[in-house]
Amino acid sequence: MKKVEAIIRKSKFDEVKKALHQIEVNFFSYWDVTGVGNEKQGHVYRGISYSTSDIQRRYLVIVVSDDFLDKTVSTILETASTGNVGDGKIFISEVLDAYRIRTKENGHAGIN
Repeated sequence: MKKVEAIIRKSKFDEVKKALHQIEVNFFSYWDVTGVGNEKQGHVYRGISYSTSDIQRRYLVIVVSDDFLDKTVSTILETASTGNVGDGKIFISEVLDAYRIRTKENGHAGIN
């Protein structure tokens, strides 16, 4: 199993959520976050300078079986991208085990 952590633009969240549901990734957690990125220049709108590092973000955590990893990552990459600086990041890590508390199932059964 793998844990996919994605930081995406808040404005792209509904599109990403819909795309994940279409590939049958139906359970994940998310939070609203703000972070600091590498972008050094701000943008000026109506005379006011805005930092692009302060764009609202959503932090998604998705645990998937190994066979769903590539499909999940490619779906996020395709739907979350605007082609502009600040589109976000995806991190992948290994998950040793998962348990469903209600039934006490673990492994693949614990996440589905």
